[in-house]
Amino acid sequence: MKQAGCLIGLCGLASSALAQNFSLTLAPSAQTIDTSGGAVTITVTVIGDADLGPYLSGGSFGIQTDSASIIDMQWHAADWSVFNTDGGYAGNGNYNQVIFGQLFGNFFPPPDSSLVGNPIGAFQVTIAEHQVGQAEMSIIPGTPFTLETADWVSGARYNSNDGNLTLNSTTLTFVPAPGAASLLAFAGVVVTRRRRR
Repeated sequence: MKQAGCLIGLCGLASSALAQNFSLTLAPSAQTIDTSGGAVTITVTVIGDADLGPYLSGGSFGIQTDSASIIDMQWHAADWSVFNTDGGYAGNGNYNQVIFGQLFGNFFPPPDSSLVGNPIGAFQVTIAEHQVGQAEMSIIPGTPFTLETADWVSGARYNSNDGNLTLNSTTLTFVPAPGAASLLAFAGVVVTRRRRR
């Protein structure tokens, strides 16, 4: 019985040691955006990471925000990504699937900019003027896989379908200019005083 317990324990350790972790993270250039002076464009970088690699190989994903405050988005793949398909902007802060990837040669290593933990590209996100509120931007997994890494020496490939995938969203907050915020607060005080009479 003790031997069976030890064997089950060792199998559990072996399977957890084989677990592969992949992640995509959205990193905006600004999270609080003042659009009182007109439409504003920010950059939202997509960073790919994994515990196996060491290089980012490719993948696919979309973006879902469902926010009418976002009036345009444009995708720009990282320089190392030479195989790209752009599904285009779908409206309301949503973006159709993009595909990215690099080709590995036998005579030179891939660029350091494609090491895991680096950007795979960025969205230029345009927010309409005079917006107030929040928009949560989330990554939608792609097909046939969301992220793949590779070891260019051995030729081994690892993808998110065979491991744990974490998709880190971001929240954009749209605020009025400081003067407009003061005016809104003053209007709230005036309305409150009128109701008391």
